[in-house]
Order: sequence, then structure tokens, then C-alpha cells
Amino acid sequence: MHTILLIEDNTDIRENTAEILELAGYKVLTAENGKVGVELALEHKPDLVICDIMMPVLDGFGVLHLLQRSEEVRDVPFIFLTAKTERTDFRKGMEMGADDYITKPFNGTELLHAIESRLKKAALKKQDFSADLEGLHKLMHAATGKESLQMLPEGRDTDKYKKKQAIYMEGNHPINLFYIQKGKVKTFKRNDEGKELVVELYNAGDFLGYVALLEGTVYKETAEAIEECEITLIPREDFEELLNNNHHVAVQFVRMLARNVTSKEQQLLGLAYNSLRKKVAEALMHLHKKYSNAQQGAFAIDISRDNLATIAGTATESLIRTLGDFREEKLIDIKEGAIIILNEKKLSNMLY
Repeated sequence: MHTILLIEDNTDIRENTAEILELAGYKVLTAENGKVGVELALEHKPDLVICDIMMPVLDGFGVLHLLQRSEEVRDVPFIFLTAKTERTDFRKGMEMGADDYITKPFNGTELLHAIESRLKKAALKKQDFSADLEGLHKLMHAATGKESLQMLPEGRDTDKYKKKQAIYMEGNHPINLFYIQKGKVKTFKRNDEGKELVVELYNAGDFLGYVALLEGTVYKETAEAIEECEITLIPREDFEELLNNNHHVAVQFVRMLARNVTSKEQQLLGLAYNSLRKKVAEALMHLHKKYSNAQQGAFAIDISRDNLATIAGTATESLIRTLGDFREEKLIDIKEGAIIILNEKKLSNMLY
């Protein structure tokens, strides 16, 4: 049962509103002025606050200000309830962080709808979603109340890409969000001399192409299939509709898909300052972390030396020599071109 704090100095309005909320199944705390309301909020930590603006002792703006200073209740949804309809009051309340604004007189349906909407968004904000298709399913279901399969874009296509085929090109405008059903993908940038720098690696279950969609810009890198891939295309319009329908959905989606920012920063730092041995070891461990299967035993990397060199940020010849050193040291083995990691612990120790 959700707890709602109602702060209202008018006795009749306070009692009638409390009765409506109790009939709707909410536990209701009431306060006759702002000071008492703040004390009750800090003590009971309600799920939502409904507060009048014009009150004795402490007005509604003061209540909101004090609650936002408290870490324990600053994220509690806050709805202003007032007879004042001047535009400046609406603007001031929303700029201070109020979630909604209901003017008197109001009906019970309007009030309950606003409460249900804010409680639902608050619950969504607290949830965590994995960065894969299952995470998107759960996010859509939480945001809309509909089954995830019904929310997947209708008529979406799954395209097949051959090895080394481009999925999207740097400088092009995005029209889809891509989801990898099968295969491996790399994104890279190429300098004026044609040399590549791998930006990120993707596996089945990953989204790609979302940064350009979120920024409203062109692609900053090129995406290419490392092996044969099957990729689902989610139209840009459906992706934007999901984000625009709910602010908290947008925040969660950004968090879900941007968790690799820190790892990218570390990767770039390593490319700039690490030794050659450390760069190659880091590239091997990055591939191991991204693509290994705990059930398959020894991890084998079947990737071209050119691709591996771009991931490590070094010349192909230097990479080959370092792989030869690692092989002599029994850290790896090479069979039919595939690199097999023999001593994961020693390779990992090189990174520290």
C-alpha cells in the first residue's frame, strides 16, 4: 500500500481529499500546514506528497524546498494543489522541481489519475535494466504496462550481413537502432591515411547506433561485421517514441546503453600510454571478456591479425611479433590462425 502525504490548510478540502484517497486504497497522512507536513515527510518518508501552496507558517514552495534538501525524500513525487492559476506560479513550481500541478476545484478522477501516473514513473525510475533485448522488453513493459512482444516495433526487419560488410558508415544520418541477433560487430574510425582505430566491439544481445540517435547527429564511426551477422532494425520513429513518451524511460535508456563510456575512456588511455605488450594483452583480454563462453573451456580467438592490431592500437607487424613472444612464454597458442588463451591469469596481470 502506497503512503500519500496530504498538506492542506483548508479543513474541508483536506478531509474530503483524504477520504477519496483512502477509498482508492492509499494510506493517507494529513498536515494542516507546511511545517507539520515537512516533519511528517521526514518521519514517514511517503511515496508521494500532495501540497497546497498558500498556507500559514510555511507555504508550499517552502515545503518543496526543504524536502529537496533532504537526501531521503528529495526524489519523492511532489504534486502542487492550489486555487492559484497564474502562469508565474505554474512556472515557479515546475522550475523548483514539482512533478505536477492540479488546480482547485478538481474532481477525484483527475486527482487519482495524476497520482497513479507519478507513482508509476517513480517506480520505473528506481528499476535497473540490462543492456540487451530482454532489458528493452522489461523497460517497454514497465513503461506501458503492455507485454514486451507487443511493444516491439511492428514490421521490423532482420537483415543478414556478410563478414566485412558495413552496417552503417561514418557521416551518414541514422534511421534505425540496430540490435544484434547473431554474430560480432566492430565500430571503428579511420584517419586520412586509412588507418583504423576500433572504438568498440559488439556481440549478440547488444544494441548499436544509438549514440547518433540520442544526439540527433550523424554517425561518428563506421560499423562493420566481423563475421556473418543477423541484425534487427528498430525504426528511428519507434525508438524516439519510446523516449518521448516518458522522461524516466529516456533516462533509463540512456543509462542502460551508455554504461560502456568508462571502459572506453580506459581503453583510450591504455592506447595512449601502455607498452606494446600491455596493449596486446589488453586487446586479448577485452576479446575474452566480450566473447568468451564459460562453458566452452579454453577460449579461442578467431580474428584477423589486422582487426586485432586495430583493437590493440598498434601495427600489424608489431602485433604478430608480440603474439610470437606470448606463444613462446606459453601464454597463448596458435592453431590454424586462431589464438587460444592458455594463461588468462598472467595476461590479466600485465594490465596492472
